[in-house]
Amino acid sequence: MAIVLEPPSSSPALPGGATLPAIRRPDPGILRRPVESEKGLLSWVTTVDHKRLGIMYGMASLFFLCVGGLEALVMRLQLAKPNGDVITAEIYNQLFTMHGTTMVFLVVMPLSAAFFNYFLPLQLGARDVAFPRMNAFSWWCYLFGGIFIYSSILFGGMPNGGWFGYAPNTSITFSPGHNIDFWIFGLTILGIGSTASAVNFIVTIINMRAPGMTFFRMPIFTWMTFVASFLLLFAMPIITVALFLLAFDRNFGANFFNPGAGGDPVMWQHLFWLFGHPEVYILVLPAMGIVSEVLPTFARKPLFGYPVVVFSGIAIGFMGWGVWAHHMFAVGLGPVAVSAFGVSTMFIAVPTGVKIFNWTATLWGGAIRFTTSMLFAVGFITTFVIGGLSGVTHSLVASDTQQTDTYYIVAHFHYVLFGGAIMGLFSGFYYWWPKIFGKMLNERLGKVHFWLQIIGLHMTFFPMHIVGLRGQPRRMYRYDKGMGFDFWNMFETVGAFVITCALLTFFYNIVKTTRSKEMAPPDPWDARTVEWMTESPPKPHNFDHIPTIHTLDEFWHRKYETDPETHLMRRVATAEQVLAGEYVDPKTIHMPSPSYWPLVVGFGLIIIAYGMVFHAWPVAILGALVLLGGVFGWGIEPSAAPHDDHDDPDDLHSGGSTLAIAGAH
Repeated sequence: MAIVLEPPSSSPALPGGATLPAIRRPDPGILRRPVESEKGLLSWVTTVDHKRLGIMYGMASLFFLCVGGLEALVMRLQLAKPNGDVITAEIYNQLFTMHGTTMVFLVVMPLSAAFFNYFLPLQLGARDVAFPRMNAFSWWCYLFGGIFIYSSILFGGMPNGGWFGYAPNTSITFSPGHNIDFWIFGLTILGIGSTASAVNFIVTIINMRAPGMTFFRMPIFTWMTFVASFLLLFAMPIITVALFLLAFDRNFGANFFNPGAGGDPVMWQHLFWLFGHPEVYILVLPAMGIVSEVLPTFARKPLFGYPVVVFSGIAIGFMGWGVWAHHMFAVGLGPVAVSAFGVSTMFIAVPTGVKIFNWTATLWGGAIRFTTSMLFAVGFITTFVIGGLSGVTHSLVASDTQQTDTYYIVAHFHYVLFGGAIMGLFSGFYYWWPKIFGKMLNERLGKVHFWLQIIGLHMTFFPMHIVGLRGQPRRMYRYDKGMGFDFWNMFETVGAFVITCALLTFFYNIVKTTRSKEMAPPDPWDARTVEWMTESPPKPHNFDHIPTIHTLDEFWHRKYETDPETHLMRRVATAEQVLAGEYVDPKTIHMPSPSYWPLVVGFGLIIIAYGMVFHAWPVAILGALVLLGGVFGWGIEPSAAPHDDHDDPDDLHSGGSTLAIAGAH
């Protein structure tokens, strides 16, 4: 569809003959929150504001990205040359275990959660999530879980059984230290937080949509959050059960995975991959949602086939439960089972291919602007296609059996998660940074970041297909000269350092932007969705007035209309005029009060975990008491907000602080 841009009139007409009010900028001092926790460290410790929690998720995830990246660099240095002697085999085991665990559970999942937390209520036109304190509890579970796992380095060494924790390697016989116990209880804490988040997001989407926002007027990112949350809700209990069984094997003499006593180590693989393959889509679907927001904005076209993109996302989530055993073709499941899972692996490529077709059709004929965010979105599509194609080869049982436990699998996995999920998340960073912080990341530095990252990605991970097909096993910590691995491993190591330069460029961009005094315009990208219909950064209560939704891409349709004579789109309002139309007269809005009880409950969990690892039962009991005390205090904490006579359906009556507007005390 062609677009004609016209300068707006001073009082432009909207469909139906309505007119927008003149631009009226609210007085910056008109809002004041009468709670002492508005500023300072305590305000961040006790916050239940979904936006602050999203920022904290993002900051912690980027920190763990640096940690996981450093682990990868050390491993690449070890493998750069034959017979490497940078680290020992035991240290290598710990590094590859913690690299996988960190990148999956402490980087990609919480980075997605950062975007979920910040933008889900904004895209729904809501004031906050359904359960703000549960949201804070999920954050503390994530932070404490990450700290707990890495604290193992102080008590004999980090986990060393692989991020998949295969039995019987993780049994007390083969891993007698506390390494695996830290992994078990750390992942359990992380799983509790993820499950709580999933419930919170599902209830928020179902119950807290703005008036007029039907399910098929929700942005695609919200839809992908919805699907990923259901996957989390059903997948996390599976890994939690597996971890409990392993904990009983190690700590109480059970024999669930001990073949010598009638146990079955293959049962661990079934439980882990029944969680693990839906987990892949938990990691990738949010990036798909981000890309589905970015492409229409910078192609200046509606998303092609919106309902099809929605249903393909649902289909991916549903079909993801039926392919887990393609991770186990070498186990000996029998011809019927491997044939069935080979066919299901072929089928799951179909909804993903549908999405790629829709994204390509969205770009076709569009007025494309290659911003940094758009580059990362296109980079996501291209690299994800490569990872998807190598994944389809795993549906061929004979081929998969040869590829299993080689670097071919490592290449596929990194193309999907780094080339896919991480690229999509970086697209979200550059797209929504001005919304979160009110400042624009530098576009020139952003493009340097993109090209370094895309070049480094292919340098690092594509040769892994080659050495994998030549027979290099994964998880090997050294190799002899003359095996055909020498050149490509050095090439991969150089590529890993190129990725490091890309990430350093990104962090420098953050520092430069933070120090800059230049503020971003309210609608820098000419965006389409509801989260842009409020100030940047948003107010604590998000919206002065909960918007009424009339169509998909509500913000876009408030700025543009179809000219009845030319049938072309013409601008009828600026972003400032749309925002001014959403400003309402002063009133009182109730918001949830800050609370430290979620922190107390999370801290109780970490005390219990330390007690279980070291068999210090009094410590575990103390942790249980702290947890129960926190739950009790959480339940009886009174509202900090005075009740007033104002009854506004826009208010979020979650109990707590009041956003008092001047003249409405």
